[in-house]
Amino acid sequence: MQKKTLYNWLTHRFLLIIREEENLAIKATIGFNYAKLIVIGFGVFCLCFILSFFVVRFFYKGYNHLSASSENKMLIELMMKVDSLSIEVKQKDEFIMSFKQLLAGGEGKPLNPREEVKNTPVANTYNAEELSKINQVDSAFRKQFENYEATSVKYAKEDLQNMFLFTPVNGVLTRKFDSKSKHYAVDIVAKKNEPIKAVADGSVIISSWTQDSGYVIGIQHKNQLISLYKHNSVVLKKVGDYIKAGDIIAIIGDSGELTDGPHLHLELWYNGSPINPEDFISF
Repeated sequence: MQKKTLYNWLTHRFLLIIREEENLAIKATIGFNYAKLIVIGFGVFCLCFILSFFVVRFFYKGYNHLSASSENKMLIELMMKVDSLSIEVKQKDEFIMSFKQLLAGGEGKPLNPREEVKNTPVANTYNAEELSKINQVDSAFRKQFENYEATSVKYAKEDLQNMFLFTPVNGVLTRKFDSKSKHYAVDIVAKKNEPIKAVADGSVIISSWTQDSGYVIGIQHKNQLISLYKHNSVVLKKVGDYIKAGDIIAIIGDSGELTDGPHLHLELWYNGSPINPEDFISF
């Protein structure tokens, strides 16, 4: 028997006959061989591959477009966040600088404007009518300032009524809050090396030394409240530290030029205005 070669195997013909089931009548005949089947199968595979390539490419482009849109949206949101954060940092820096200037100004008696005019080489002269107008403007300004101060204290009491403030140090209150004499604080005399405690939770925004106030530490609390502790012998926290109410932040002392002995000079500022610590803390 002659052995079949690959060519003979591929070209060997077959006949597919399709008959009716009832009477076995021939309906169609299909002639084929393995070579034709392989060519047809390969053609179908190539067609499916080409179609799938275009389908995948179409969806990939759509996905890339959506990804680019989402990435652009995220980039815009990040830029807006960075911009808002830069504005907040700038405002915070300006706020801290204003308080540093306040601390650098000290607690001493402010310069009287009348004395300043008196010491100038050339003094302005006013007649009685001009002086009357100046006094009226000055009175109106004073009245407006007093109303603003009273309103600020009222809002502070409303916002801080549910906020418990710790007593910073146990001692004797020797000098009270007096806005007329520009003493925006209370002075408390205590034992030597007595620890100073934070009146509430917050973050340290000032921890430095000034010529007038000595070692000073300031804490930013919630509800636009800031507490300042002056004339310490040493401060125990640095700027950026988060403080819990009652944490020890400094040691009482008499540092700085404007002091007459070991004591704590405590200031409370609400929304940029000084408030009386006795209205919110039990000494």
